[in-house]
Amino acid sequence: MNLEEFIRQNRSGFEEDGPGPDVWAALEKQLPQPRKERGRVVAMMARHWWKAAILVALIANAGLLVKYLNTRQPVAVVIPEIREMETYYSARIEQKLETLKQLPAAETGLDSLTMKELELRNDTYKMLEKELAANPGNERVRAAMIRYYQMKLELLDKILEEQNKYANDSTSTSTEKHVL
Repeated sequence: MNLEEFIRQNRSGFEEDGPGPDVWAALEKQLPQPRKERGRVVAMMARHWWKAAILVALIANAGLLVKYLNTRQPVAVVIPEIREMETYYSARIEQKLETLKQLPAAETGLDSLTMKELELRNDTYKMLEKELAANPGNERVRAAMIRYYQMKLELLDKILEEQNKYANDSTSTSTEKHVL
């Protein structure tokens, strides 16, 4: 028997059906499952969702900060008592400063540095104003501002009182000289 005859006799054995459907199903289960196709942006968002959440939070905070800075009002407008206090004390201090400025510098004995320190809005005042703007509800800062105004008024009163006393003494001395 040669090979050709062997093939003819067993031809039906060579033409069997392939593996059964159970074999193919088992093989398919072993293969890796293909990924479901999602949009590129959705896939990227799924991987980096926490970064996107942080970005959204930062943008929201920046928006709120800009809104807060645009609506921030001066403390005097927000707190009416402070405005009234500033108006009252500022008017009295300015009046006394004007009286003091009308006197000759030689009589008062106050140099320009001292006069600058006596001005209403000096460095201490500006510092207190900043503190009050940063802490509008802080009673200690309010009390410090009130005390600042009171001390400035007391100081100006003392200077003017001493000036009046000096002026009265000098006129009485000159009058005594004329009498003698």
